[in-house]
Amino acid sequence: MSWRGSTTVSDRILACLPYLLPLIDGLMFGYVSLLRQFPALQVVFLPLAPIVAIYGSLGQFGQLIVFFALFFLVVRNEKIIHFIRFNTMQAILLDIIVFLCSIVLRVVALPGVDFAVQTVASTIFLGLVAAVGYSVAQSLLGRYAEIPAISDAVYMQVR
Repeated sequence: MSWRGSTTVSDRILACLPYLLPLIDGLMFGYVSLLRQFPALQVVFLPLAPIVAIYGSLGQFGQLIVFFALFFLVVRNEKIIHFIRFNTMQAILLDIIVFLCSIVLRVVALPGVDFAVQTVASTIFLGLVAAVGYSVAQSLLGRYAEIPAISDAVYMQVR
């Protein structure tokens, strides 16, 4: 869906950048399962290595600051166009889902259930990569990425 005005190329690129947040946070699921077993897949995520290093060096407090900065400085700033605010909020919600899944996996990770944890981690990682890939592709085309349930929550937050 393309509404609320047209978007420029720079707007489309800026709308894609927040999706780095859930993707970087979700890489841990990939390392738990797929990327360790299939090292050739690491080549796909190799361009993210400098960003992962910088983001990881911030520590958890710095990562929390980045999270809230995106929310308060971008999503709540009505001077920024709706398209960028929508995509930023959607990336934030994807990141919240990644965070909640990591908590659940830590609780469930008991000795003897490694195969189940790896299967769930792989599923989460592949779903996240698919959601981020779809959202970035739609953003580059200047369209709003409609992810069921998540986009509805985003529309309620971003006016």
